[in-house]
Amino acid sequence: MNCLWKKLAVVALLGCTGWAHAQWKPTERINYVIGVAPGGTVDLYARGIRDGLDHLSLVNGQAVVAENKVGAGGAIAMAQLKSMAGNAHWLGTFHTGGIAGAASGLIKSDLREFVPVAMMVEETSVVAVRADSPLKSGTDLVNALKADPTKLRSAVAPALGQNTHVAIAKPLKVVGVAVDKLTIAPFRSSGESVTALLGGHVDVVSATAPVVLPFVADGKLRIIATAAAEHGTGPLSQVKTWREQGVPADYISYNGVLLTPGVNADQIRYWEAALRKVALSKEWIALVEKSGNKPIFRGYVDSHRYLADEWIAAHELAASLGLKAAK
Repeated sequence: MNCLWKKLAVVALLGCTGWAHAQWKPTERINYVIGVAPGGTVDLYARGIRDGLDHLSLVNGQAVVAENKVGAGGAIAMAQLKSMAGNAHWLGTFHTGGIAGAASGLIKSDLREFVPVAMMVEETSVVAVRADSPLKSGTDLVNALKADPTKLRSAVAPALGQNTHVAIAKPLKVVGVAVDKLTIAPFRSSGESVTALLGGHVDVVSATAPVVLPFVADGKLRIIATAAAEHGTGPLSQVKTWREQGVPADYISYNGVLLTPGVNADQIRYWEAALRKVALSKEWIALVEKSGNKPIFRGYVDSHRYLADEWIAAHELAASLGLKAAK
């Protein structure tokens, strides 16, 4: 844990036990930077959070404007946020994919400079094929790729080395597939990945469940495996995990909100309290559950600890998958 993290952890903990109310409040427009193209769950949840802050009147009468800053797997968005250091009127997406992107060398920013203030969604990544695909299970996919790792074209988003790529590569590597030889096609968002699958341009997609489920309901796609640690419920109740198919691996990702580097304790407390109210709202819970994921709330301290632990784990995993780890 670097010195910045230690300092923020201390002030956040003091804030929880010292002052009853945060003194800082927004005095200008809130800018919510989304580092992916529209159509995927990162965009879905960011806009859901934006709507919650607005509808629940949690931003002191200020407007909340969400903007997609697409490019380099989220690196452009992170650079913009970093340029606004110390300004708590700027929010960004805190996502496991961003940590994975830094570990693979895609995102050059050190995410440990930023302030993760809330984790709000526990996401499930799935592997899907077209309904007419000869692949009926995760076992079929494993067997096909063991025989020829280049045979199938798999779509991920928004770039190689990020969470949807890792979510499929990790279980395949565990069972001996040569993951460094896979034919992987990166798209700007999981929405675009699924469109490519529907159009026959790729054979397999790894994406978060909400993007895939509507097409499963329409009978156009079939989910053959989920990277969740436990068997799912609702729309995922009929889908086997990798572990249930004999592959001892899982991969869980999280989605939430981060602040720019250099924000102070009052600002952290303000956003933590506001986002907790969004997380507890019926509208937010309904949005997340409908998408097939799990609504949660973990504040600054838990989010900070997760980032610290995942930073190490992601670098180790990136190295094991033959990806270039960031230094």
